[in-house]
Amino acid sequence: MASTTSAAATVMLGGKGATLSPAAVYALSLGLAAPGIDPSAQKSLSTRAASPQETPAPLAAAIASLAPTESRAAAAVLLNKLVLTSSDSASALVTAATAARLAGSLDLAAALPLGSRDEAAVAAASAPAAVALAALIDCCAAPLARVADAVAALSCEAARGDAAAAFDVPASGDGLSAKDEADVATDIKVLVFGSKLVGTAAGGAPTAATFAKVPALNGIFRQAVRALHAIVRIELNAPVKLGKRDAGETGEGKEEALVVLATQLARAVQALCKLSVARARLCAESIADAELREKLTGAVSVDDLKGMLDKVLIDSDAVSVLKGVYNHLLKFRDFLAWEAAVVMAVIEADSSIEKPQAAAENEAASSTEKPQAGGDKAKGDKKSKKKKTLGKGTSAVLMLLRDHVTNGSTVASVNSALVAEWATSLSLLFDPRCPGLESLVEKVKEIVESNEVRRLPKIPKGTRDFGKEQMAIRGRAFSIITSVFKMHGATALDTPVFELRETLMGKYGEDSKLIYDLADQGGELCSLRYDLTVPFARYVAMNSISALKRYQIAKVYRRDNPSKGRYREFYQCDFDIAGVYEPMEPDFEVIKVLTELLNQLDIGTYEIKLNHRKLLDGMLEICGVPPQKFRTVCSSIDKLDKQTFEQVKKELVDEKGISNETADEIGNLVKTRGPPLEVLTKLRKEGSKFMNNEGSVAALNELEILFKALDKANAIDKIVFDLSLARGLDYYTGVIYEAVFKGAAQVGSIAAGGRYDNLVGMFSGKQIPAVGVSLGIERVFAIMEQQEKERNEKIRPTETEVLVSILGKDLTLAAELVSELWSAGIKAEFKLTTRVANHIKYALQSGIPWMVLVGESELQKGTVKLKDVEANQEYEVDRKDFVEELKNRLSRS
Repeated sequence: MASTTSAAATVMLGGKGATLSPAAVYALSLGLAAPGIDPSAQKSLSTRAASPQETPAPLAAAIASLAPTESRAAAAVLLNKLVLTSSDSASALVTAATAARLAGSLDLAAALPLGSRDEAAVAAASAPAAVALAALIDCCAAPLARVADAVAALSCEAARGDAAAAFDVPASGDGLSAKDEADVATDIKVLVFGSKLVGTAAGGAPTAATFAKVPALNGIFRQAVRALHAIVRIELNAPVKLGKRDAGETGEGKEEALVVLATQLARAVQALCKLSVARARLCAESIADAELREKLTGAVSVDDLKGMLDKVLIDSDAVSVLKGVYNHLLKFRDFLAWEAAVVMAVIEADSSIEKPQAAAENEAASSTEKPQAGGDKAKGDKKSKKKKTLGKGTSAVLMLLRDHVTNGSTVASVNSALVAEWATSLSLLFDPRCPGLESLVEKVKEIVESNEVRRLPKIPKGTRDFGKEQMAIRGRAFSIITSVFKMHGATALDTPVFELRETLMGKYGEDSKLIYDLADQGGELCSLRYDLTVPFARYVAMNSISALKRYQIAKVYRRDNPSKGRYREFYQCDFDIAGVYEPMEPDFEVIKVLTELLNQLDIGTYEIKLNHRKLLDGMLEICGVPPQKFRTVCSSIDKLDKQTFEQVKKELVDEKGISNETADEIGNLVKTRGPPLEVLTKLRKEGSKFMNNEGSVAALNELEILFKALDKANAIDKIVFDLSLARGLDYYTGVIYEAVFKGAAQVGSIAAGGRYDNLVGMFSGKQIPAVGVSLGIERVFAIMEQQEKERNEKIRPTETEVLVSILGKDLTLAAELVSELWSAGIKAEFKLTTRVANHIKYALQSGIPWMVLVGESELQKGTVKLKDVEANQEYEVDRKDFVEELKNRLSRS
């Protein structure tokens, strides 16, 4: 890591894991630090004599246009690039002489002439001047993102703006709200939390409008800063790959990319400058002193910004554009400092506002207000009017700012000259070279991360907590499900909760947009798993497995709109069979497993809708749908369980390009549903269009085999042959099915699956047929919970059989007795309290059937009392026999 130390003031370049930060470039540009080359990197430099090269044109132009500080920054970037490239490639020729000249002077001109063709290529490809300017912008802009929020919060206090209305920007979590905008709003609400000033203004609409703009504009500024920082970090620390591309074109591309990002930042800065001046004037309007008010409202203007930005941005020279953006950013820093100074003046001049004080000041102030003897106030004292206080966060920020400009001294009076002096001092504070800036930024960060606004935490939308009662239901359901899977010879499998993004993409059709992508951490691109089927197929392909019957119970994630019974994080219980078998052999077993699961879970009435993808494709072909539109039309048909056909038809015609006639024909056919063997006979009768379609005939032959097997297995009565079932996932190739609950609880589909013969082959090239089913356990939980409520049955969250109740506080005695029970395999808990009623209440609430009561009387007699909680009967037994006695009684119950 490129390091700076206060003792040596050295930024070390090169070496294992070295990184050059924008802050280090800024320090080098100002002469606050000097460069040093890591000894390990020094060894990679060549000691060969220099072979002078022609200076690349962009570098020559930069030398002529850069200010001394900017030139030093560019020299530091070029030196780092030369050292990194030399260390990265053994064939790269970078001379020690060139590196030494740059390190010694940090002057671009001192590097000339460059000593080798490789050095010239590095200088051309790395665009050192543009990258250096971008690093300076990054270093100055990053802390201003936090400072801008803090100053806006202070302005809201001084103007007494309505924070509740202006910063009410909830994050929806569905991608339809700007995260940075919501984050800014939340941070400012935290800063003003506890304020007695905000929301008390009489200004009305102008005040509200001014502060309502803050979340959006400050959010865009954050976004622009983050985007620029991401590319600057890479450009500062990536070695140049020589010989791969034209060096000059590579450098121009980097410059253009930086200009695009810097331009976005400049536009955000322009808007923030205007907003800062508007807030400063709004705050100044509240000053009672007319002369001071007039001077402060007219002291700063954005007129000098007019045309300034456009003049900068239309310049074709990338270095000039970046210099202009940098100067624009410094102007914003001045505006922000002026706004903060005005806010301080408003608060200092307002006697109704309680000024925040440090602990020492509070102590001193309190010592001057000691009560007279007897604690009574002096005669004639009147009860002072209670002053209004700032928010906890803004109070802390104001103290930091005031201490910086006053050095701890008292402010006797406020005038325009003093405010101007404060603004100059604060502008210096907002400069990264000032140590106080880091303290200010860290304080703001500490405050907003404390998040005092939201007293109670909450969970993200589309998720839920499972309490002890829910966990008891879930445990019972998982036990049933696992036993059914094992009864059919399935083995357990577990796969990572996230997969490579490339593994999941292209497998789910239009539902691919619901995949949760993880943030790019500079490594592999990953996403949270959408289901368990694709990871299973990946596992089979990766391990060259030809046959496997497996089950998996695990969480999956979908960026869906949450609704009743629909979550973004939920369990799936999957049963799959992969391998080559006789026709419909594994399909029959999977559907049989599904019926057994739903029967044993005892959730009530359900039906399993069943169709065949080849039959569905045949139907679309008969209706005249082009083959390339089969999958997208299937995706629309799949919505028929939630929408009317008229709604689906509108989507087919308006969005999918299907004719009205074709859509109507589809509508007529998808109405076909009923008992499997009856519908099968109908579709195969003479004159049926399906019998003239090759794919449909193959599907109907397979379904005949399947239905006859299900009939013999007494499982066909729950099956409904439904031509509207489409299943939108792209990987299905054969039989598809979906279980739907028919009871009172409206939860929709509770299980689904089908045959996917090509999915494994998408990973390995070797086709391994597979078929499976997935049970959506969250919806099953919802049904089971509803059933428990309707039965008014108490759910036992524990399996505790005995409660050891010590009528006192003797932990040693409790430990001895309960350990004997645990050693005997009895599920037991213990409780220490002198009140018998508390023991009994706990046992009743927890559903514990037996209690072991021990008080002073039992200790003296060497006995214990066994209490049958439900029967409310007690039995006294010898201490040495109580374990055997309990085992006997528990075995009989």
